[in-house]
This record gives sequence, C-alpha cells and structure tokens, in this order.
Amino acid sequence: MAEQPSLLDPRSEPTRVSTWASVAQVLVDVPLPHLDRPFDYGIPESLEDQVRVGVRVKVRFAGRERDGWVIGRTAASTHHGDLAPVRRVVSTVPVLAPEVLRLARSVAQTYAGTTTDVLRLAIPPRHASAEAAVLAAEPEERTELHEGLFAESEHGGAWDAYPGGPAFLRRLATGSSPRAVWSALPAPEGGPQWPEAIVAAVRAVRSSGRGALVIVPDARDVVLMEQALLDAEVDHVVLTAEQGRSARYRRFLLALLGRVGVVVGTRSAALTPVRNLGLVVCWDEGDDLYAEPRAPYPHAREVLVMRAEQQGAAALLGGYARTPAAEQLVSDGWARSLVAPRDQVRTRTPRVVVPSDVDLAREGDAAAARFPRPAWELVRRALVSGPVLVQVPRAGYLPVVACARCRTPARCAHCHGPLGLPSGDAPPSCRWCGRRANGWHCQECGADRVRAVRFGSGRTAEELGRAFPGTPVTSSGRDGGVVDAVDGKPRLVVSTPGAEPIAEGGYAAAVLLDGAVMAAREDLDASVEALRRWFNAAALVRPDGEVMLLGQPPAAPAQALLRWDPVGYAQRELGERAELRFPPSARLASITGEWAAVRGLLQRAELPTAAEVLGPQPVLGEDGEERAHAIVRVPRADAAALSAALKAAAAVGSARKDPAARTQIDPSALTP
Repeated sequence: MAEQPSLLDPRSEPTRVSTWASVAQVLVDVPLPHLDRPFDYGIPESLEDQVRVGVRVKVRFAGRERDGWVIGRTAASTHHGDLAPVRRVVSTVPVLAPEVLRLARSVAQTYAGTTTDVLRLAIPPRHASAEAAVLAAEPEERTELHEGLFAESEHGGAWDAYPGGPAFLRRLATGSSPRAVWSALPAPEGGPQWPEAIVAAVRAVRSSGRGALVIVPDARDVVLMEQALLDAEVDHVVLTAEQGRSARYRRFLLALLGRVGVVVGTRSAALTPVRNLGLVVCWDEGDDLYAEPRAPYPHAREVLVMRAEQQGAAALLGGYARTPAAEQLVSDGWARSLVAPRDQVRTRTPRVVVPSDVDLAREGDAAAARFPRPAWELVRRALVSGPVLVQVPRAGYLPVVACARCRTPARCAHCHGPLGLPSGDAPPSCRWCGRRANGWHCQECGADRVRAVRFGSGRTAEELGRAFPGTPVTSSGRDGGVVDAVDGKPRLVVSTPGAEPIAEGGYAAAVLLDGAVMAAREDLDASVEALRRWFNAAALVRPDGEVMLLGQPPAAPAQALLRWDPVGYAQRELGERAELRFPPSARLASITGEWAAVRGLLQRAELPTAAEVLGPQPVLGEDGEERAHAIVRVPRADAAALSAALKAAAAVGSARKDPAARTQIDPSALTP
C-alpha cells in the first residue's frame, strides 16, 4: 500500500511497528511549549483510508481525548514503546494545508510561541452540517479573467496617479510576483478610492490564474472591499471573526478546496489557505487592529510578508500613512515604493492648516480654548457647502477625570483603573471594570469633586450643538454606534478615530482636535498611529476642502500631515529608531509575569551575545496586582536567535511546571 510522505525528517532510525496498519505523526492541540512537537500514533485498519495528511483527528493524550492534526504518515516510528491508536477521524477533509503548516511554524518560531496556538488562529472550528453542504454541492464553473478584461480595468484610473502602478498590474497579470508598499491618495472627488485600486490588482492576478488574499482592519473596510469586488463581478468569500461558526467554516472550506480564488477578511483571515496564491494585500497596514491579542501575538502584516516570501506571491502593503516597518521593507529592497508625484498630491489632497502658538496668540485669552476662533470660522464657512468632520481622540463624555483640588488622576478603588464621567449628571465610573465610584474621595487630599482631563466625543457634540443651533449633529463612535455614511448636506459629524462616516461627495472641512492627546499614548508607535489617524480622516475631505489640526500636536507628525508626506515621516522615524535601537531596526521581546516566572525565563534563555536585558521592573496589571516586566533587545541580525532562545527557555520551564511568563515580540507598547 502506498504511503503518504511525512512532512518531517525523522531524527533517529525508525522502528517497525507491526501492530498497526501504519503510523500517523500527530500535532496534538495542547498549549504547553514543551509539547510543541508531533507524536506518533498507530493507525488502526478501520481508519487506514481516512487518516490522511492534514485531517483533524481525536487522540488520547495525558489521559484526555484531544484534537490533533495529522502532519505525516510513515510505516515506522521512532517511539520504542507501544503506540496509542488514533481514536477517530473528525473529518476526512484535510483542513491543514502543507503551506499553512509551514507558515504556522514560521510564525510560531518568529513570535516565540507554539505551532498549535497559531493553528487555532488559522483553522476555524469544524461545523459538520456546513461541511456536508459544501462537499455535497457541485463546484460552480468559473471563468477566469482573460487579458482583454484586465486591460480594460488597467486603464480605469485607479493606478494612473502612481508611476509604476500600471506596470505593477501588468506584472501581476503576466504571472510575476512584484512587491510594493503603496502610499494611497484620496479619490479625485474626496473619499476612498483604495477599494477600486485593490480590485484592479486582484483582477490582474486572477487573469494569470492565481488567487488573492486581501486583509483589511475592520468590518467597515470589509464592506467597502466586498462591494467593490461585487461591482467588478469578482468571485470571492469574506472571512471575519464576527461571522457565525457555520458561515465561517463554510467559507473557509470554499477557499481550501479552491472553489473561490479570492478571500477578503480581517486579521483572522491572514492564515486562510488560498489555492495557488499569487497576491497578498494588507490595507492600512499600520492599524493596531492587526496586532493579534492572543498568543503568540502575531501581527497580520508580518504574517502576510512571511507568506509572500514562502509561497512566492506578490505583496501589496498600502495605506494613506506609512509605518517604519513598511518603510524598512523598502529600505531592504524587499519591496518597491509606490508614491504619487507632488503635483498629483497637491491636486488630490485638501489644504491642511496647523495653527502655531504664534497664530493662536492673536486671539488673546481665547488662544487656550480647545476650539479656538479660527476653527469656528472654518466650520462656519464650510457648513455652507457641505458636512464638516470633527475628530475627537476618545469616546464618552469626560473619559478621564482628576481631583478638582490637587489634579491627581481619579482612580478606581477596586482595580485602580482610570475614572471617567459617562454623562453630565452621572457619577464617575471606572473605564476598566465599569464599577460606579459613588462617594469617591481623592486619596491625596480628600476632596470629593472631579474636573475634566480629557473631553470625549459626547461632550464635544453637545458643545458644538449649542454653538451651531439648527445644524444637525451626528455622532459616530463606540458609545453611540458607528455611522457608516452621511449625505452631502450641511451637518456636523463628531467621530472617534476609525469611526468616521464616509460623506457623499466628501467633507467640506475637517477639524482634528486634541493633537497632543492623540500622540501621547505610552507606546512606541504613538506618533505614527496619531499621524495615521489624521491621514485617514483628512482623506475623507474634498480636494478643495480644508483640514485644521489643533491641540498642540508634536511638530514632526504635524508637519508630515501639513505636507502630506507619509513617506518622508516614515523614513525619518526609521532613521531615529535605528539610532535608538528600536523595532524594526532591532528586535525587542517583552516578558511579563510573576517575578519568579520572568527571572526564571531570563536565567534559562541562552540569549545572543549582543542581547541587552532591561529590567525586570515592577508594573501593575489590570487587576491592580504587581507584576514583573523585562525587555530584551538584540540587533536585527540576532532576531531569529532571540526568538529561538526564548521559545526553548519557555519549553524547559513548561516541562518543569514552572510559572509561565507572557512573551511578546516587538510589541508597540513598551510597558504592559
């Protein structure tokens, strides 16, 4: 009987096992690092035809029945004792594709995690009825795009503003795999044009008979991308974490079986198998939603970069802004930069104004106002011709408050979280645990009154409604719900970052408030993220409109917005990080946990010679308990060695049943 080849190289001479039909090498779904390896299981005669490489099985492990994936089959085993049997095959569909296993191992190695943790992100739970429906349905006959249809879309205009853009599409259509980092411009009439540009790239790669994977940050962007694909009549499936179990598994199978060649989704879809993958796309590549909050905490952009490298696919990383990580790919020669010339930038972008302290000083005492006179005048002028966008960093009414007497930040007595006011007549409540702080008193001076430290979108909308009576005010954000779109009539739209509605015909103006607050987050990418949010809001304004940035923003990102120069700022930031030895010019590992866990991991890890250990230092967790936190920094050349050392040290500690520490590679926040 023919055997399916193993995906693994045996490390010792095999021992023939005669009691079983053959041997399955199973990756058992257990979270312990020291068990992150395949185990041999005997295949009974009754399951001989069902156990194939890639199928999900049930096996007995440590006294419990667990899920596992078959990653190889052999006629012999390196195990010298009796083998336990494969108990049953969950499904005969090989849900673990070889390229996904290869990618999962690379992701686990890069982020010092386990392969099974990555596979839980890659393969959705099985849904039996959805699987039966997909297998019973006859595959639809699909006609691939041909050269004529692609040539028509190539000259549709979405890529004409970028030197090298049409050539990028032609290379995709001819079967090549170009890689580009794309700084997008707004549409000529204002608003997003990026979905049409991505569709053109997808059509080009489909015309060569290859598949495409498009990743966007959130559900709103998924809707825009899906509508653009529908308008272009491109067959696709959508995969997001918000979908029900049946819908997600059904669409996963359609992609796995090659029934569709285009997958669109959020970060959870970055590991989806796509038959003959030819293009990976990551839109708004700096969005912090791409950072996976579950172990091993991979970033979807980096996963797609690994995937393009391993599978020889083209890559398109785009956005209105650009991160230092994307610029590093250009600097390394891994990708080319797609940027519009300055005359196109001036034509397609609104005028940006950043009032200086000197400009505002002319207003006298009003210069210190959160909404100074120049902003009122801009809003008044713009409301004559259309809607005006007001971006506020935080949702809520007064999201952060402090003691009115001594200005000490108000904290929750239960979890030590920050207090805020949900409305004008409500008592303070905790932003972490949600408890109301009835009878709050300051721990420093004993006062019982609070004052505003940060203003939220709710308070801003209330004030603007009073200042512009008769003008409709629309709020969009977490608290009141996200509004997808508004018409082109005059109105005020108050929104938090990422929740800005698309205005019909574009906004007449935009006011970006609290610039210093936006860039004051305690993480490495604070100014980069602030600039990204400003660019995304400004891109919704008409080319003849105006954008005003207020609130004493940092000079460097403010000037980048003023010039509409995301590439220049990314290059500047990359240069500064190289001097300071921060990612992406270096590799950082953040280690957090109990003191014994952090110290034990650092002692066991055989770190590279050039490694620099910062800490451990005490930090407070969200539960108010003290934790230890350490940072390990190495040059880029030692990145793989650092991850391998931490992964091996975690495995040793796991085998000894020592307390575990959480390890994150290149986190944006340097403190947990």
